[in-house]
Amino acid sequence: MTIYPAIDLKEGRVVRLHQGRADAETVYGNDPASVARNWAALGAPWLHVVDLDGAFSGQPRNRDCVRAILDAVHVPVQLGGGLRTRAQIADALAMGVSRCVVGTKACEPSFVKDLVAEFGEKIAVGIDARDGFVAVKGWVEKTSLSAVEFARQISGLGVRTIIFTDIATDGTLTGPNYPAIAAVCAAVDCDVIASGGVSTAADVQRLRELKLPNLAGVIIGKALYDGRVRLKDVL
Repeated sequence: MTIYPAIDLKEGRVVRLHQGRADAETVYGNDPASVARNWAALGAPWLHVVDLDGAFSGQPRNRDCVRAILDAVHVPVQLGGGLRTRAQIADALAMGVSRCVVGTKACEPSFVKDLVAEFGEKIAVGIDARDGFVAVKGWVEKTSLSAVEFARQISGLGVRTIIFTDIATDGTLTGPNYPAIAAVCAAVDCDVIASGGVSTAADVQRLRELKLPNLAGVIIGKALYDGRVRLKDVL
């Protein structure tokens, strides 16, 4: 199970939000490239970068920060936030991003299918769930679509990686939503990366002990920045 330190970008800074709320942020640094270098030096095998301004506005807003991160490290970078057109995704991949995460636009099956046909495993779909239902447009809008059913549909389109975030636990340090993660993993035959709620190394160990064959990774944010989890203890 791969560990992904999270680097969330807002107005050029590294921040963490509480339950995805733009008005509930903690700033952890003004130099995203330096933060990325630090995680890479500590052994991070991947980095998970989110353009929060992009997620809320609908188009990439922190492109210069993303480029600086790519220039600073030699580990693969997974990028999400505001990627809603083929051109934006192609641009990110051309810059050196290893995997692009499509969220809001993934509700359009033909768009996802075309991306997978062109870019293959470089496309992941982010499924953000609030109370078991998919939320879109920067987590602001809750749909009537079940997260598990949506995951099943996405897997059927040939997507190889799903990133599942439980919004209620994100940034709260209350522990992952284990039943929801297990339900999504059981519904699909692609890889699942879990996000939200990790607060201790024991949380990561418990995820491993679920022995879900397609639980391929976990994204950790606030717990790493607050020092509650040391990266070397969970690698």
